[in-house]
Amino acid sequence: MGQVWMAELERDHIPKNVQWQTVNASVERFANAPVLILACLTMEDMEKYPDSERQGTERDLAVQSLAAAVQTLLLAAHSEGLGACWFCAPIFCKPAVREALGIPVEVEPQALITLGYPAEQPKLPERYPLDAIAFLGKWGNPIT
Repeated sequence: MGQVWMAELERDHIPKNVQWQTVNASVERFANAPVLILACLTMEDMEKYPDSERQGTERDLAVQSLAAAVQTLLLAAHSEGLGACWFCAPIFCKPAVREALGIPVEVEPQALITLGYPAEQPKLPERYPLDAIAFLGKWGNPIT
């Protein structure tokens, strides 16, 4: 999987030493995580539509459901004093993830979640002001 990312970084003209540092840091992060959870998507039990527009919408619904499940997992982990981090890396290398883990082609790797007891208390990220992301009635109409 690191090879796929190296090829992408190469294509983006990232210097070779930075490529190695980036990929090695990622491999170390995952290799040292006490628990890794791979969240996957399948359309197997979803509705089948004859047109691509509705079928695409059905896929969007499946992606949203998977994202909601991952978010719930993160909240549950936090409530138990665990640290968890959601990585979307598997989306960029689905074939490599499938091959490494023997996942069938109809199952799409979507997210990798690291889970464990945190070694540190990271600083909370800055939040957008509410009036920059929430609107009243229509887009751009301030809520405050």
